[in-house]
Amino acid sequence: MILGFSYFTWFHTLLSIVAIISGAVVMADMLRSRESGGWTGLFLITAVATSVTGFGFPFTKFLPSHGVGVVSLVVLAATLLARYAFGLAGAWRWIYALGLMIAFYLNVFVLVAQFFAKVPALKALAPTGGEPPFAIAELVVLVVFVVLIFVAVRRFSAMRPVLAHR
Repeated sequence: MILGFSYFTWFHTLLSIVAIISGAVVMADMLRSRESGGWTGLFLITAVATSVTGFGFPFTKFLPSHGVGVVSLVVLAATLLARYAFGLAGAWRWIYALGLMIAFYLNVFVLVAQFFAKVPALKALAPTGGEPPFAIAELVVLVVFVVLIFVAVRRFSAMRPVLAHR
């Protein structure tokens, strides 16, 4: 145990942080109509690992976090297929861009929820997670991401296609 958290919790948290940082780089490149190369691979690996390890915590019933994990894994599966099985050909190009951006959004969504659950000042504003400050924060994140996703998908889809399996 480190600071009251298990090694597994630290591992899951580290994966999440790496996914969010690499996701931010990938998103910034998509917004600039650029390919992210190794950052994309790092994001995909850590995003999948974050979702998978999220199911490793003890639970007695299916929680909203499990729902986010399932959605994330489905989105990431389509994203991986678009990139590695279909080589970004045709519609798979925008499916890939959309999938990457949605997977990144889901990681940020969970980050905001964790901030409200773990940061004392935020927890005081929304002790159950159902109060207006939490809802407003998540709504702001959603609105910002809807705009970013729209722009990123349009710009990435308009890029000259890259070689498959790069």
